[in-house]
Amino acid sequence: MIVAVDGPAASGKGTIAKAIARKFELPYMDTGLLYRAAALNLLQSGGDPESEFAAARACDISQIDFDDPELKSEGVGGVASRISGYPLVRNALLERQRHFAARPGGAVLDGRDIGTVIAPDADVKLFVTATPEVRANRRFEELKRMGLHVTFDDVLIDIRARDARDQGRETAPLVMAEDAVLLDTTTLGVEAAIAEAIAAVERSTAANDA
Repeated sequence: MIVAVDGPAASGKGTIAKAIARKFELPYMDTGLLYRAAALNLLQSGGDPESEFAAARACDISQIDFDDPELKSEGVGGVASRISGYPLVRNALLERQRHFAARPGGAVLDGRDIGTVIAPDADVKLFVTATPEVRANRRFEELKRMGLHVTFDDVLIDIRARDARDQGRETAPLVMAEDAVLLDTTTLGVEAAIAEAIAAVERSTAANDA
């Protein structure tokens, strides 16, 4: 079973995708980490985020430690959002994601274009979203817990800027797949959102088996 979980930044898709993977005992990939790894590689090598060719060269992420907390930083996230719109970058990371999705027994992947580009034939597709204000508050609280000094207004501006880049890019823009299940987490707590997602997966698999 392949489960595709898409959605904008800080919508809760990562938490939901991990919970689905645990529930159904499937391997999980946070595809956003691949772009963050390329962004970190680019920054560490002194590359220019405005150069598509420099960003593409940074996609050799074999030496990146995926447990490096710097991958979760706002600076790396901002660069990842910018370079993810480059066709050369997306193409460089495409096969790695598709290969993971094609694992025997299935997998769970979350990102921006899983259900539309990476695994368009996924058995289950979820599109997880929430209002920009709610997503910004979640990210704001997360960053505070990490000890970072940020303001809510700055985080909200960043969330809206990422949404605009994700939805407006020419290559693989953030859109909800036609056959995806919409899950709005604006008013849901973590456990309620996970329960809704798992129920959606179970309904979809039951329908597929019927």
